Amino acid sequence: MTRSRTSPESARPYPPSWEQVADLRVFRTDASDWDRLATWRADMRKRGWKLLKVTSDDVELVAVFGKTKGDLNPAGV
Repeated sequence: MTRSRTSPESARPYPPSWEQVADLRVFRTDASDWDRLATWRADMRKRGWKLLKVTSDDVELVAVFGKTKGDLNPAGV
């Protein structure tokens, strides 16, 4: 969850349309650190976030979590 690449694709590892319907969080770590994914998922699930996407290459593991904007503001205020 520490490193960030400079390519535009890795800066936003999800379709831009997701931002219109959900608040998103991106977690990054070394590709060899898969055990972090289970911890992130459990912590985020407790807070109402869903794991939407996981990608990995030889260098980096990226997990995208989301919460629909309706869930963030249920009263519509």
